[in-house]
Amino acid sequence: MVDPDHPDWEVSARLRANARVLRRNSTDAERILWSELRGGRLNGATFRRQVPIENYIADFVCHMAKLVIELDGGQHFSDEGERADAHRSTVIEARGFKVLRFSNLDVMTNRGGVLETIATTVAERAPTPALPRKREREQTVSVEKKQP
Repeated sequence: MVDPDHPDWEVSARLRANARVLRRNSTDAERILWSELRGGRLNGATFRRQVPIENYIADFVCHMAKLVIELDGGQHFSDEGERADAHRSTVIEARGFKVLRFSNLDVMTNRGGVLETIATTVAERAPTPALPRKREREQTVSVEKKQP
């Protein structure tokens, strides 16, 4: 779907197909984190997974908080991988998102800490929902019932 106000957000068919493949073939760490994020399980925040942004596919996105979560395997910790990740983060952040990166090992061994970091960031970045306003009580006219 193309947003008419932002036509440059159009997603190519190739990128969309790649995102679908990644959803079907997620890593163990992605499945574990998704089980904690899906369906508003993390303080009601809504996340999507494998979302195309520019020419990249972000692992998890919370649009409400403009937050991207990336899970990194071992290949990301080489010099070349770190440079590529820095460029990727720069491109995504140019769209107004904040990028949080965690290693797969973090998710597997420190799930609570990862979730706490995500929850704190969502709370800082998400707009506070407006409290419902009290309605003025409508003036009611008392109607007397006739007794039979």
